[in-house]
Amino acid sequence: MYVLVRLLKGFNKPLFYKIPQRFDKNLVGKVVQVPLKNKYVPALVLKKYDNLPEKINFEIRELKKIQSFPEDMKYHSFISKLAKFYFLEPLFFYKRIKKFLLENKDKNEKIYRLEFAAYKDVDKNNIELTSEQKQIIDFLKPFIDRQSYCPSLIHGVTGSGKTEVYKKLIQETLKKNKSVIFLLPEVSLSIKFQSLFEEELSNQFTIIGFHSASKIGDKKKLWNKLNSSEPVLIVGVHLPIILPVSNLGLIIVDEEHESGFQEKKHPKINSKEVAIWRAKDYEIPIILGSATPCLNSLFNVKSKKWNFFQLRKRFSGNFPEVKLVFLEKITNKKRSFFWISDELEKEISETLARKEQAIIYINRRGYCFFIQCKKCGFIFQCPNCSVSLTVHILNNKKVLNCHYCDYKKDLEKQCPDCGAKEKDLTKKGIGTQQVVNNLKEIFPQARIQRADLDSAVKKRLWKETVENFQAGDLDILVGTQLITKGYHFTKVTLVGVLWADLNLYFPLFNSSETTLQQLIQVAGRAGRTCEKSRVIVQAINQNPIFNYLNEVDYIKFCTDEFEFRKNAKYPPFYRFFQIELQNIDKNVLESESEKLVSLLHDLNIKNHLALDILGPSKPIVYKVKRVEVRQVFIKSLNFSEVYFILNKINIELFTSRIFFVPTI
Repeated sequence: MYVLVRLLKGFNKPLFYKIPQRFDKNLVGKVVQVPLKNKYVPALVLKKYDNLPEKINFEIRELKKIQSFPEDMKYHSFISKLAKFYFLEPLFFYKRIKKFLLENKDKNEKIYRLEFAAYKDVDKNNIELTSEQKQIIDFLKPFIDRQSYCPSLIHGVTGSGKTEVYKKLIQETLKKNKSVIFLLPEVSLSIKFQSLFEEELSNQFTIIGFHSASKIGDKKKLWNKLNSSEPVLIVGVHLPIILPVSNLGLIIVDEEHESGFQEKKHPKINSKEVAIWRAKDYEIPIILGSATPCLNSLFNVKSKKWNFFQLRKRFSGNFPEVKLVFLEKITNKKRSFFWISDELEKEISETLARKEQAIIYINRRGYCFFIQCKKCGFIFQCPNCSVSLTVHILNNKKVLNCHYCDYKKDLEKQCPDCGAKEKDLTKKGIGTQQVVNNLKEIFPQARIQRADLDSAVKKRLWKETVENFQAGDLDILVGTQLITKGYHFTKVTLVGVLWADLNLYFPLFNSSETTLQQLIQVAGRAGRTCEKSRVIVQAINQNPIFNYLNEVDYIKFCTDEFEFRKNAKYPPFYRFFQIELQNIDKNVLESESEKLVSLLHDLNIKNHLALDILGPSKPIVYKVKRVEVRQVFIKSLNFSEVYFILNKINIELFTSRIFFVPTI
């Protein structure tokens, strides 16, 4: 008997091998060791044959052994379904989970240790659960005991103690020798929660982080635990949900509203959605939690009868008082800086006088958005991407930087187009670096630091910043969305939002939802342990979302937004499917994009389908690293018609790279 295999690393062509007599013949879907030249390598078994299906004029070598692989009986069929949904081969997922076993250098060990030490903000005192928390635990415990599918959404206001609920349910599951997967939208949050769980649970249970910053040793330790079916808590972002776990008993997805669960690179797999499918396939409970649940999850509460729980009260402290300020309507021209209103400046001053802390939020890093010539309108653009260059200050010098390809150049002293002098080059917009400089001018005695992606990649600086702010050694923290969730800064009594409507003008159907979520999350950093705190939300223009800035009104916003989405045929009422085409040649790309849309329209009519086909269109950033991008969108009541039509398209007819992205 023979098998056809694909190597997990290297050679892409399928290869034939002979099955030794001593082997179990049911090998399809299993990982085996096969001889290749003078070494043995892992491979996935694709098919089994009684006889070779084709004439082979060379010797067929035997399999060496069956690779150690967790005995997860449902895993192979689950991966096959997942691969089909994302238009991939199952091999893609096996390669991802086996990759770390082939690594031999631990490049992340130093980074891991630095970040691991950065999040020691756990209150170890005995905590008395609230009645709302107990109700959730009491309801879900029987489903953990008998292992049955039970999708549950927890809407817990900021600081309401969702983590305490998670901990109790994790303990209940691990006690029954079942494993738990705990997903978060960012690696930094994963490391923080891993640290928290290790401090409180590691004397009883095994806790292992599985993400891009994990050490190779920890990954191998996890693999050994999975092979021996020992109970383990696995904390991570994308990778844990595609691991084979034979004794999986519970999945938890925290900050479930976050877009970080969808991978940035193709095939753009959405880990949260995969987690839901897996829980259903494995017939186990899944818990999704957030202070600002996404509309899709709230829709599932109604349409799919998900369980819905609310934690309406903060565990300690009170909700902050929220005030809205419109910058364009301010008549006082004498204020220190345009982006710092008198109200915000006054509140910061009083906060500093009380020896309390403030967070200033602007979701843009760098010094300013771009530089424009007053005389001719010229804007410095990236030569590789369809974006303007952002100004950063590096080593006390202004540098133009692309946030997509990392192209850098020194800021010129005059306009390249008309020769206008430096004084005519106007800075547009504002970023975290400029905010820090402005605040230092207004409050020279204040201790100010920033927390954004630029500082986060410098692991030691990020560690010091977070620790210093938690210890009270900083007065003001200026940051992007990296500080909007997961942090419990006990001395913060003021949050200032500099440009609340910034993201509302992007052409995205869910911009209102994501903007409000960010505002509520950052506002939730204020007053977590005190009676009185304030949030100053500054905006340029009025927008309906500002009626819901108090997080207790969030569900009302969702109810109103549902009406808009339904009328406009947007998710969650309609499925949205994205097709992305990429090509270095712009003309070829545009021609093939039109060709694809024409084919889709013809198939839609011919097969009497009811699909809405939109495009081709340019995305906001339509060129990255010299590669042009075009997008086509399909709207449908379900995915079945979309898959029917896409399976009839032969992508071999196109020279452009084509990616299918089911947008849930």
